[in-house]
Amino acid sequence: MIYQKDGRAIGCNLEFRQGVEMAKIVVEVMLKDEILDPQGQAVSAAMLRLGFNFITGVRQGKRFEISTASTPTSDQVKEIEEAAETLLANTVIENFTVRVEE
Repeated sequence: MIYQKDGRAIGCNLEFRQGVEMAKIVVEVMLKDEILDPQGQAVSAAMLRLGFNFITGVRQGKRFEISTASTPTSDQVKEIEEAAETLLANTVIENFTVRVEE
């Protein structure tokens, strides 16, 4: 169980429960193509300095792995899409994808 500072329970991590088959909903968030990506540019420059001369660019993003106790329903995936749109991504400057991994 995960607790807040005031002692209220806010969730648990089911990954450590043995014998429970887990699925994952993966949300990947990336800056839109027209948005400057200074972190990606810094990584790209560093990789070129290290000799990775074959790369032409790097875009940096975020990946969220949401564990579920069983294969999520289409309604649950839609709920995660809503969470991605309102919480995980800034849709003004970022795009996101949602997929299920077994």
